[in-house]
Amino acid sequence: MKPLRVATVIHGYFPRVGGAETQLRALVPHLQAQGIEMTILTRRYDPKLPAFQKVDGISVYRLPAPGHKIVASLLFTITSFFRLLRLRPQLIHAHEFISPATVALLAERWMKNPIVVTSHRSGEIGDVQKMQRKKSGALRLEALRKQVSKFVVISDEIWDELLGIGVDPEKLINITNGVDTERFTPPSADKKLALRTQVKITPDAQLVIFTGRLVPEKRLDLLISLWPALREKHPKAELMIVGEGVEEARLKAMAGEGIRFMGSTNDVLPFLQMADIFVLPSIAEGLSVALLEAMSCGLAPLLTDVGGAREVVHHQKNGWIVPPDDPDALLVGLQTLFDDEKMLLKRGQAARQRVVAEFSIQIAAKKLSNLYFTLAGRKEQ
Repeated sequence: MKPLRVATVIHGYFPRVGGAETQLRALVPHLQAQGIEMTILTRRYDPKLPAFQKVDGISVYRLPAPGHKIVASLLFTITSFFRLLRLRPQLIHAHEFISPATVALLAERWMKNPIVVTSHRSGEIGDVQKMQRKKSGALRLEALRKQVSKFVVISDEIWDELLGIGVDPEKLINITNGVDTERFTPPSADKKLALRTQVKITPDAQLVIFTGRLVPEKRLDLLISLWPALREKHPKAELMIVGEGVEEARLKAMAGEGIRFMGSTNDVLPFLQMADIFVLPSIAEGLSVALLEAMSCGLAPLLTDVGGAREVVHHQKNGWIVPPDDPDALLVGLQTLFDDEKMLLKRGQAARQRVVAEFSIQIAAKKLSNLYFTLAGRKEQ
């Protein structure tokens, strides 16, 4: 049987690093193995990147999106649409409600293919509320309600938001993000020591790590501002920030002793395996891939009560949850986790057990491939 041809439209893709990008790249080989021929359409945000490239054996088309935001969005939408006409996929999957979803809607009207849309964040900066604030938002949401075959939902909060704008519950399917639990594993004591030695971190350091984009909604400024107070009680506390973004210069200017900026990386695993606690102080999330990766490595997570936090983390059992924008609660959480090393280890072990049981990439890929084949009217391979 011929493979099922699926085109995915997404703002960014490898080498760009982000939750949606990381998740899609992890899913692709599993989907290919299940008889799905994947093609990626994304923005050419860096002119140095090739317009077409095979990444992990997958065709990636990087389409122009230069200039002002509105012009860039329009040009990306038009070029993506005509690329889809040439590719003739049997199904289109768009990530986010903005230009990728617009591309899918246009293609559906022309080609009559089933389309799938995933929203990756909820709340004030999530897809639904952002679209509601746009002048043409009501019309675009109406088009999504009518034309989208299925909305892939990664958290209960996003599910409720979609119901709130009138999406038929029959069009919703829960497929959470996943992580490769066979790759993201806790290190041996010797490996953890060796990894720390490579970056000159002492064996007895209490190491907290953040991985992700350095953008305002992550609230890393709050985390950095409380670090001196944390080190008064825990002088061996170290904060490692892995990633890059628009906030980088400002955050570096704020940072004092015990804070390291490691820049961007194509492989976050070694950094996670040398750490003790993963921290995510965001004001908005969907279901963080960075969180799942850290938990799979046996790190106890400390995160804010947004998005899908409580769907993964059980407060005080396999992690710690605090209110968003509350530096005092964030400080207390860090101090509490560091105060009891045995409990910290148990919470990290429980975190991994939770991810292995319910959030593996294999589970996510199987659910997604089942959806694709069903919508395309084909049996699974």
